[in-house]
Amino acid sequence: MNENLNPEKNDFNSEELEVEKKLRPLTFDDFTGQEQVLENLKIFVEAANLRGEALDHTLFHGPPGLGKTTLAHILANELNVGLKITSGPVLDKPGDLAGLLTNLTERDVLFIDEIHRLSPIVEEYLYSAMEDYRIDIMIETGPNARTVQIDLEPFTLIGATTRSGLLTAPMRARFGISSRLQYYNTELLTTIVQRSATILKVPVSMESAIEIAGRSRGTPRIANALLRRVRDFAQIKGDGNINIEIAKYALNALNVDAHGLDEMDNKILTTIIDKFKGGPVGITTIATAVGENTETIEEVYEPFLIQEGFIMRTPRGREVTELAYKHLGKIKGKNQRELF
Repeated sequence: MNENLNPEKNDFNSEELEVEKKLRPLTFDDFTGQEQVLENLKIFVEAANLRGEALDHTLFHGPPGLGKTTLAHILANELNVGLKITSGPVLDKPGDLAGLLTNLTERDVLFIDEIHRLSPIVEEYLYSAMEDYRIDIMIETGPNARTVQIDLEPFTLIGATTRSGLLTAPMRARFGISSRLQYYNTELLTTIVQRSATILKVPVSMESAIEIAGRSRGTPRIANALLRRVRDFAQIKGDGNINIEIAKYALNALNVDAHGLDEMDNKILTTIIDKFKGGPVGITTIATAVGENTETIEEVYEPFLIQEGFIMRTPRGREVTELAYKHLGKIKGKNQRELF
């Protein structure tokens, strides 16, 4: 299996990857949230199983950490078929894609993460594979060049992307199922934290679970990551139990504030206020000022800041809101702090 993980997961060590796998739901019943998406997928899977056909090609899009990879695993399990995993940047040659596709058995699932980063030539090969279940491979070069057509078993391509706008129209049109995943509310995240704590065998109070969930940026992956870090503090600074005191202590030590904003979130807001008078300012300028990649700001930090009402997008650039001034204890038009 060619498994290439999301960039956000590349920072995990091998032990944390094993923990991540344990926490990942494997069935529809274990998955929390995304109710409408889940209900539709249950119907599509049940219908495909009744007909004995491959599920339609499926696209999951939305911010990172909301369950796109998890849903790919769940679909493969519910279809009772094999799953092969790769990512867009890895498939840089048609031969790489051909090797994956020819090894798929009937109804298998091929999951491509970051599918918007496929090279154009590989994407072209995918078109015929998705529509006609066949690919044309060029043999040799020059005067002896010839094309060999290879038939494929009916399969399901599941694509995941945080930037659906970067998908080409022909690629997007070939997905029969397209689902956008939404941020989670605190109630759902609390349930996820409690489930994960049970799997990790760490006692957590309801109050603590709510506290962790409320600072998780509406994202299950972040909730699980914070839970693991709070568990570390509970073991070293406490008696192993996660109570509200140790939870707040740990989250503050991790620079995750009550709104779920971390150090970089606050740095972005502070930079826009102090250096650019609250905006408007371009995203590239912000990225340069805070020393972060433009794509990372757009994909990881900005969506949550906009959703929570700290930043606005305008035709001239990004602007902070009154809520951002209040959150940072600043007075609009001044660079000095005010205690609220």
